[in-house]
Amino acid sequence: MAYTLQYYDLVLVGIGMSLGLGAGVGYATPVPYPVAIVGLGVVAIAFIAHALFVNGPVDTTEDLTEEVALEEVPQALSPMESAD
Repeated sequence: MAYTLQYYDLVLVGIGMSLGLGAGVGYATPVPYPVAIVGLGVVAIAFIAHALFVNGPVDTTEDLTEEVALEEVPQALSPMESAD
């Protein structure tokens, strides 16, 4: 089974790269470190806002009303024991 990059994987990479680039700019140029971090932190916030509000994890509000059976929940996430 090959792993493929999904949209939210790329969002996480974009957030990390923008903050890392801000640190690099602050370290390697005369731009003050806090200004570089805050400036490229705004870019990271833009990635987050796009992932939440423009391309959210659900398509319609009907997706939020579907109940999930206990058997479909991964065991690591389920606080309850399944009745087998």
